[in-house]
Amino acid sequence: MAYDEKLAERVRALLSAHPAVTERKMFGGIAFMVGGSMCCGVVGDDLMVRTGPDKYAEALSRPHARPMDFTGRPMKGMLYVGALGCRSDSDLEQWVRTGAEFAASLPSKKGTKERG
Repeated sequence: MAYDEKLAERVRALLSAHPAVTERKMFGGIAFMVGGSMCCGVVGDDLMVRTGPDKYAEALSRPHARPMDFTGRPMKGMLYVGALGCRSDSDLEQWVRTGAEFAASLPSKKGTKERG
């Protein structure tokens, strides 16, 4: 599955100042990792965001957000944001920050093979 390269570039630019960001091909798209934990990614035309359980319901109530159901069942603490939900730079920045903050709050994964 192809993914929106322009959206991935915008996410990459927002995360460029973060020292512990890596990328991996995942879910048929690209995932951005902070400290070895996924924070967000791009699958098709959608932004994928890892909110964690505490911010999930609030994030899901935002326009163009829906549960991430890649496996046919919603994945806890993860959602998709449709293209219209991240069209503006400020909306995209808020989504990426949500994912990056959650991933940064997790213990760093030692021994994880990092790819940049």
